[in-house]
Amino acid sequence: MIVGVCRIELYLHDNHSIKGKRQVLRKIKDRIKHQFNVSIAEVDYNDKWQRASLGVAIVSNDHHHAYQALEKVVTQIDRMYVAEIVDYHIELL
Repeated sequence: MIVGVCRIELYLHDNHSIKGKRQVLRKIKDRIKHQFNVSIAEVDYNDKWQRASLGVAIVSNDHHHAYQALEKVVTQIDRMYVAEIVDYHIELL
């Protein structure tokens, strides 16, 4: 069993409140969950309104599949154009 985890750091340019941040993150999380069947949650910067950190996890039986799926998640978030990806890190356990 392979567990893939990815931490994605985001910057929300045009956001001016925690409520606005929650709306953007809900949109990202709902789309990613539905499209890729992964677990995703906000894991840091809960009180910052222009910063967010998302944790994404997937379980697979193949290293290559897990890594590719997480790369596709990062690419999809980037293509949504609702937040700038500052950094991300993928780790396979």
